[in-house]
Amino acid sequence: MVTQSEGLFAQCRWPDLPAPYAEALCEAVRFILERCPDVRGIVVSGTILRGNPAPSSDLDIYVIRRKPQRQRVQKFFNGVPVEIFINPEKKVSDYFAAERRDACPITAHMLSTGFTILDCDGVIAGLQARARQLLQTPPDHSAEALTFARYRTAARYEDATDIASTHPETSRMILGLAVHDMLRYHFLAAHRFIPRDKDLLDVLETWDAPLGALARRFYGAATIEVALAAAEQIADRTIATRGFFEWESTPENVD
Repeated sequence: MVTQSEGLFAQCRWPDLPAPYAEALCEAVRFILERCPDVRGIVVSGTILRGNPAPSSDLDIYVIRRKPQRQRVQKFFNGVPVEIFINPEKKVSDYFAAERRDACPITAHMLSTGFTILDCDGVIAGLQARARQLLQTPPDHSAEALTFARYRTAARYEDATDIASTHPETSRMILGLAVHDMLRYHFLAAHRFIPRDKDLLDVLETWDAPLGALARRFYGAATIEVALAAAEQIADRTIATRGFFEWESTPENVD
């Protein structure tokens, strides 16, 4: 007698992957079907699927289930690291909303670029259509939200410069955070989605080559002096301030 998980496994479609990834994906899907008999759909995505994996690349598998329960699982299959994201459909809608607000559409990117392994009732097709629509609609932050992000970044930058001569190691740490915030702000102010950190410099260079060159100079700086000089220029090109500036938020009721 064919079990429910075996029946669902027989309905799965598979991307063309080399060893050991193909075997790992099969093992992972069997694990998912046994763990989540209420599965509605499964999508796999990531650099392995796109054919350009790094030595530490993993398989990213998104699972939609009927039960209102979410879970994240990190597990090796056939020696390959696999990240499994298990969610009900409603929770994915929440992720879409939050990621649009933060301009970091990780879930939307994962679903829209993924390969559909299983779609029992069309839920995956529907979510992928919504993900593509989200990615095609630029984020539009309010002027106040952008001002607050600019203030927070400027304050962090000022903290770093204040202690550069007395605590250079701490200054370098804070400066790295400030420059990262500056680059992210540059995307927000241009109403662009913020790339993943590992893609940020590459994307920046294709869009704003001079700023991309400054960023690489900062991150490759051998001394705090070189880093400070590059960070100053980055601040001028992004947040257009080097510290405190006057602003006020809109009054809001807190009762």
